[in-house]
Amino acid sequence: MAQQEVQQELYVDRYTLGLVGPDQEWAGTVADGGTIRTYTPPGCWGPMITPSFRGGHEVTRPIRVEGAEVGDAVALTIREIEVTSMATSTGSMAEREDAFGDDPFVDHRCPECGTEWPETVVEGTGEDAIRCAECGANASSFGFEYGYTVAFDDDHAVGITLDDAAAHELAEDAEDVMDIPENSRQHPILLYAPSEMPGTLGRLRPFIGNVGTTPSVTMPDSHNAGDFGQFLIGADHDYGLDGEADLDARTDGHMDVPEVRAGATLICPVKVDGAGVYVGDLHANQGDGELSLHTTDVSGAVTMDVEVIKGLDVDGPILLPNEEDLPFISRPYSDEERERGRDLAADHGVDLEEGMGPIQVIGSGATINDATQNAFDRAGALLDMTEGEVRSRCTFTGGVQIGRLPGVVQLDMLAPMDVLEQRGLAHLVREQYGL
Repeated sequence: MAQQEVQQELYVDRYTLGLVGPDQEWAGTVADGGTIRTYTPPGCWGPMITPSFRGGHEVTRPIRVEGAEVGDAVALTIREIEVTSMATSTGSMAEREDAFGDDPFVDHRCPECGTEWPETVVEGTGEDAIRCAECGANASSFGFEYGYTVAFDDDHAVGITLDDAAAHELAEDAEDVMDIPENSRQHPILLYAPSEMPGTLGRLRPFIGNVGTTPSVTMPDSHNAGDFGQFLIGADHDYGLDGEADLDARTDGHMDVPEVRAGATLICPVKVDGAGVYVGDLHANQGDGELSLHTTDVSGAVTMDVEVIKGLDVDGPILLPNEEDLPFISRPYSDEERERGRDLAADHGVDLEEGMGPIQVIGSGATINDATQNAFDRAGALLDMTEGEVRSRCTFTGGVQIGRLPGVVQLDMLAPMDVLEQRGLAHLVREQYGL
């Protein structure tokens, strides 16, 4: 990936074919302190039903950040997310076992002629609409076990699920309704026109499901996490890994944490020189856990500010959510609470640790328990604490939330500001929470 001219503001509207890694072509170079603007296509379902993709998402080409080197971190402050799709389809998935090898997200093949990662054409609508360009067979790896189509209001404040006739009408104009970008290579999932549970109203609040920095080995973008990454271990395809240790190259960009939304700051590890920031998998909404493994994929525009934090050698992401998204127990103390604390400390003859700030350490693993242990390990290394202290602080001033089943979590705690100062994070925490 050759270096390019440094830009204070960089706009990106080109994408990878489902991969992240050091061999992907740079989108450009943004200044330390600069701004990234992206226009991204939908994430999961479109790439999943498009057999030419090597991963389950369509993310931007990686963005080089001026001065970012291995062993640093990059802070991404999300300023704005604008959803441009007017509808989408989603649900729980069913796999077509004859249309892939080890992994339905990765090693696609035509079930009739055997072409690997076949080019496809669209014929009509419905789950048999994606056809192999070579032989004409239904070549998609996925259908719906239970699916629904959602139309959004003009302000993207609410969505409603549609019946068969309304879903079919949108499927006839799927690309325009979903606002598939010009440079995107996916088929729009609206083509499938699922129509179960019609008339259900849902609140919308957009966020980014897959955002972060480039891992040090090439892998499918949807598998850049400790849970989905398990499917790469021992896999007999181009992106298979030998063992669990090889997953240490990941950067956990695929979090599906709904708090990664406008107003939040995400601090990401740098595992290749230049960082290789990428953005994708926008969602219109999602409940914690993403219990059907998929949610409302949409196109949209993202604006983020970028800052390099030199020498902050972290293994995975750290999230500073909007204050309203923090659990009650993890929010910054009010003036009244601090005054009560001073009085209580004086009564008992102890010194009050007044400087505390909220952080969320992201952990991932094969299961929720594994992900939580990973978060304990990362928090201990970040804050130079024993696991016992991490567990205790998280119990008394924090907790654990589920980003995605089976294995992504957010470990909440109020961390000592003097420790955050030593790690170069204190200014970000102060800015985020007005401390």
